[in-house]
Amino acid sequence: MAKTTNRSRGSGSGARRTMTAAARAATKRAERGHHRPGPAATDEEAPGQRLRAVDSGRTLLIEAPEEGGWDDPPEPSPESLREDPSQKSQEEQEEHEEQEEDETGRGTPPRRGRRRPFTALLCVLLVAGLIAAAVLGWRYREGTRAEQARGQALAAARQAAPVVLSYDYRHLDRDFAAARARLTGHFRDDYGKTTTRVVGPTARKYHGLVKATVAQPAGDSATAPAASVISASADRAVVLLFVNQVTTSTQVTGSRVDLNRVRMTLTRTDDGGWKVSALDAL
Repeated sequence: MAKTTNRSRGSGSGARRTMTAAARAATKRAERGHHRPGPAATDEEAPGQRLRAVDSGRTLLIEAPEEGGWDDPPEPSPESLREDPSQKSQEEQEEHEEQEEDETGRGTPPRRGRRRPFTALLCVLLVAGLIAAAVLGWRYREGTRAEQARGQALAAARQAAPVVLSYDYRHLDRDFAAARARLTGHFRDDYGKTTTRVVGPTARKYHGLVKATVAQPAGDSATAPAASVISASADRAVVLLFVNQVTTSTQVTGSRVDLNRVRMTLTRTDDGGWKVSALDAL
């Protein structure tokens, strides 16, 4: 136990006041639950003479002044009132943690929000790529079909021209039927009306006979095509042909040769074949 001293009040008042302020601060912290109360005073340590306080595991014994009792301590400075961050109450720590969780929660949606435009952009690019691939595939397929159509339509035009543009008064019905078999659409109907009302009666009356052939280049123009495709798609083609027609009848002496240019339009039918849908003499 510490010994009492006989120091004068004037010389030790400053030290006592400082110790008294520290003791009161320690008592306040003990009242808030941060410190356990110290052991009870013994008989030698009478109340009012010594004050026992616990501060960070140490026991402080403070002697009371011999004269005048305890003096009022000075007002504590702001520095003495500052609490150690490590000694915050549990409620404050929990509140701080909740605050951090709230801030973290508020920070999450913007990250998700930034991902959404990026995801939407990827979806748009994916859809655009699929559409571009589909368009390119369709164009390639149509181009391939158009190339095939050129050859098929040209062959069909070479075969159809002599049949459609020829007839013999001795078997008109057979010739007209063969021609109609190579026609389609409105042109087939118009051909039937014309041959029934005009061509048939005239050919029977004057013994008309017409023989048509696709011209064959000769001489210097042997390499020039007698028939060519003007335009073609997968289901339609326009072909230009050079056709020679030899006509005989009672109206003319001998035979007459006509060199004609014919523009023939052909259409693909449901059965995959090509038939004439229009015919114009140029």
